[in-house]
Amino acid sequence: MAKTIVVKQVGSPIRRPNVQRQTLIGLGLNKMHRTRELEDTPSVRGMVAKIPHLVEIIEERG
Repeated sequence: MAKTIVVKQVGSPIRRPNVQRQTLIGLGLNKMHRTRELEDTPSVRGMVAKIPHLVEIIEERG
């Protein structure tokens, strides 16, 4: 079974650079307090690391 992480959006992309908004959309998030279960890959971890003020990792599975 592949490792996954559960990511929750905790910050608003309003008044943030467009690249941060696009990173949120790339993670499948676009509204406050939404959660997504994503595969735990270096690319996903890198996207989360780019916007730590907008998202938080709730859970790591697997």
